[in-house]
Amino acid sequence: MYTSIGVAKPVIEIRAERRLAVCSIGLSLLLVGVLSSATSAAVSPDKGALAFIRVAELPTQAQDTLRLIRKGGSFPFAHKDGSVFGNVERILPKQPRGYYKEYTVLTPGIKSRGARRIVCGGSVTGAVNSICYYTSDHYASFKRVQE
Repeated sequence: MYTSIGVAKPVIEIRAERRLAVCSIGLSLLLVGVLSSATSAAVSPDKGALAFIRVAELPTQAQDTLRLIRKGGSFPFAHKDGSVFGNVERILPKQPRGYYKEYTVLTPGIKSRGARRIVCGGSVTGAVNSICYYTSDHYASFKRVQE
């Protein structure tokens, strides 16, 4: 089984290497498919993945923030409230940059902004064309506010 280049591998060993390579590729494709379907389910709220929350179910402070948003302010963190929310997490439906604005929901006992926010898209003053979302975990999840 010698050739002029070197030692030839037995046919069985070559077949085993090919099977291993095919199995590795198959497993990689399977993992990519599983991960991409899990990711797309988590970031595709336009397919109905976001839960709703009624205004009455929001914490009192979130209800207060919503009222302030509707009347145009004044906000406790004026330098940040009303600023553009970039939706970098891609949890909210895709919109052009600048569509979403974020507002702080005060958390009792915390002097900083905390983790709670209301993010609104469209026209926020009044109820025309406005869609708002509530997050209690700093953008890790959202619930659409149902008015």
